[in-house]
Amino acid sequence: VMEKHLALIAQKVPKGRHAVIVVDGAAWHQVHLTEKFDNLSIIKLPPYSPELNPIEQVWQWLRQNELANRCFSGYENIVDECSRAWNVFISDTSRVIDLCSRDWIKVGS
Repeated sequence: VMEKHLALIAQKVPKGRHAVIVVDGAAWHQVHLTEKFDNLSIIKLPPYSPELNPIEQVWQWLRQNELANRCFSGYENIVDECSRAWNVFISDTSRVIDLCSRDWIKVGS
């Protein structure tokens, strides 16, 4: 599945450009998977470094601001509330940029 995901990313990279995928230590995030793609590389984050992984800040924001200390009536309620929380999160572009941007990952101009 990860290889198919990388293939979709590789198709979207403009000709003459190179994409870098930053991943955590999940078992399916294997560097060798990019060997098939001339325009992709993987950078693995060090273990136990959630501060470097933007999605960890997104999850933390969702828990702290929208989903913590809640009781859900069932699966559908969980899906509805997670969808609502996600929509609240993405409604503020500056919040998304602040939580997901990393100065150290900027390359070139």
